[in-house]
Amino acid sequence: MMLDRRTFLMGSTALAAAAAGAPGPALAGDLDVVVIGAGAAGIAAARELKAAGRQVVIIEARNRVGGRAFTDTSLGAAYDAGAMFIHWAERNPWVKIAADLGIPTPNESWGSGFQVFANGQPMSDAERVKRRGAFRQIDRKLETVDISKRDLSVAELLGDLGPDMTPVATSGLLLSIGEESDRISARDYQRLWSGDDFVVPSGYGNLVARHGEGLDIRLGEPVEAIRWDGPGVEIATRSGTLKARACIVTVPVGVLKAGDIRFTPALPARTRDALNGIGMGALTKIALKVEGDRFGIKPGMSYLEAGSPKAMMNVDLFPDDKDIVIAYCGGDYARDLSRAGTAAARDHVTELLAKMVGASFRKAVTGVSFPAWWTDPFSHGSYSVCRPGFETARDRLAEPIGGRIWIAGEATAGGGAMTVGGATLAGRAAASAVARLKA
Repeated sequence: MMLDRRTFLMGSTALAAAAAGAPGPALAGDLDVVVIGAGAAGIAAARELKAAGRQVVIIEARNRVGGRAFTDTSLGAAYDAGAMFIHWAERNPWVKIAADLGIPTPNESWGSGFQVFANGQPMSDAERVKRRGAFRQIDRKLETVDISKRDLSVAELLGDLGPDMTPVATSGLLLSIGEESDRISARDYQRLWSGDDFVVPSGYGNLVARHGEGLDIRLGEPVEAIRWDGPGVEIATRSGTLKARACIVTVPVGVLKAGDIRFTPALPARTRDALNGIGMGALTKIALKVEGDRFGIKPGMSYLEAGSPKAMMNVDLFPDDKDIVIAYCGGDYARDLSRAGTAAARDHVTELLAKMVGASFRKAVTGVSFPAWWTDPFSHGSYSVCRPGFETARDRLAEPIGGRIWIAGEATAGGGAMTVGGATLAGRAAASAVARLKA
């Protein structure tokens, strides 16, 4: 169970190779468009350009497609290590994409039950009621507080709740956005869509990979530099240089902020300012393989550790009757676990569940999967987050650069930000603009 961003408030190698399609032309040569990044935005952009009759190549640093949509099978049972829900399905393009591919996307059922803990012990009913009331304050404040003259952080928005309840009221954001509330723009948060969540039983990452089949995707090709002071663009990779009339950059904001791609000339000041106003959240999943005893737990149950508002962790237990449990956390708590590494993360989740279900849980854990997005060099985080006072940064980041470069992805998706659907719409919009360029 992942937490809806507005309403919670309480790859296999074979698949990647298939998605890459047949080898395209050699790296040296002239193309219409190069798309950087084979996530949802890059695939959507390439499909739009291909439909418009443009010659397009996707360059992807990873050895798989999908980006932060990734169905992991390393524990045997598949689970989505990144994006999991088709959020706000009423307007999300992946509902139709999945239908066209014949892939079911049922409505989220919210599991088999939910239990709240404090430091590994069941939380009292009185405390749970108190927390539910606090969780509802964000939307109420957004409806009543005037933020038209000055943007606030979500923490400031709720400041009058006091030092004890403000952290409680905002703690749900750690599990839905993956960032601390004092680093989230209230105006940007207010723009987020709301609606139903659909799931992809066969894997959201697998769905994105299927949509990429037949496109010319070059895997294992990190882009080192982009030169745009000539009539077109030159994209330098480890295998050589591609020349094209235009380029669509769909890598995560974290990659751009880290300077992993050099731009010559440097990006315009307006673009750099927009990047400075957008950070990366750290929504993180830690999956454990659990074999043998299920400790009387009904498959699909969720346990929420909420003893500390700064260290919340939600655990889905045996989802879809699989021998795995999946823990979610975000913000600085997730950053600390990411830096600590896989073994420390495994021990941390194991010990928490041992408190909840009994010491014998430790012996039942036989494996771990921890694709820590915060320390992942290909993303440097999970979702983009606008800082307070930078609520227009997404729109400015989407502006074309020199008529030859477009930045697209979930960071430029406005109200659809922080979703695979938003990234897809941003990729399509950039591709539509590029397709209108004169030959």
